[in-house]
Amino acid sequence: MSIWWSLHLRREAASVPLARRLFVGTMETAGVDPDISYDLSVALSEACANAVEHGGGAAESETSDAYRVTAYLDGEMCRIEVADSGPGFPPLRGRAPLRQASDDAENGRGLCLIHELADHVHVDNRPGRDGVVVSFDKMLKWRTDTPLMAV
Repeated sequence: MSIWWSLHLRREAASVPLARRLFVGTMETAGVDPDISYDLSVALSEACANAVEHGGGAAESETSDAYRVTAYLDGEMCRIEVADSGPGFPPLRGRAPLRQASDDAENGRGLCLIHELADHVHVDNRPGRDGVVVSFDKMLKWRTDTPLMAV
């Protein structure tokens, strides 16, 4: 079985639960194991929240006030991509690309959480050009009563 969908969303907080609900509904309908679906939906929410918070360009325009979510279910794999049009991450200048937030920090855990929940994570950082594309994938498990599961 192969399913894919893509959403073009405004960079507004309300878009995050919308993307998550659409994703969970698709996974449930396809018959994906609820634990796998939950892990991916949390990772999706984190990636979307990052796009909403950090994905705008210096000069707000029609392209900088939106982001894109694409999900692919292909056989035993699910891949999710969240792309924004913001400034990208600043140059690393000697610091690790992925660092753990301090215990009292209110944010800064999103990418670490995505790394924990997904099997593979790739961050394509294009500062000053096209923003950031966070893509991650996970092997799927299926419910036994799945009507759409490939035989």
